[in-house]
Amino acid sequence: MLRNVFRNSRWLARRKINSSAVPSLQNNPLKKTLQSLYYYNNSCSRLFSSSSQESQISDNLNPVVYDKICTETLESLSEYFEELIDQSSNLKGADVTFSDGVLTVALGSNYGTYVINRQSPNKQIWLSSPTSGPKRYDLILDNGGYWLYKHDGITLHQLLQSELSKIVDNADFGKCSHSLV
Repeated sequence: MLRNVFRNSRWLARRKINSSAVPSLQNNPLKKTLQSLYYYNNSCSRLFSSSSQESQISDNLNPVVYDKICTETLESLSEYFEELIDQSSNLKGADVTFSDGVLTVALGSNYGTYVINRQSPNKQIWLSSPTSGPKRYDLILDNGGYWLYKHDGITLHQLLQSELSKIVDNADFGKCSHSLV
């Protein structure tokens, strides 16, 4: 019976039927139950709705703009990783490869490999870190655009800054395009 109540409340919510449109429900106790469930469901959905920061996520972003920002970000990261490797004495065997939207940074057997790649269907950048594991970053359009992991609120560049500063001195990912450190 409870399943039918929920099913009916969803049906009424979808159809947005008011009490005047359904005369058989006017004096029915089921009407009050359905209305209370409808208002309860709406209030719960507001509790779990996006925050103001997440509302700036680029769900409706033009794919051309996404590709441009994503390419700028990955190219900037690629150049900065190459610069870090050239300046660091403990990363002599490290290698940076950027091809077809995939940036691979092999820091050697002691430090592991970072893989950062674009996910065009989701409009995200995915990171695979040897330290923190896999993460998916959404583009936030505030402050010139930056990449945010929604689950912990840390940006892509902040995570790279914190992890690589343990390996390399003077790591500053704030120099990269579309960074917020």
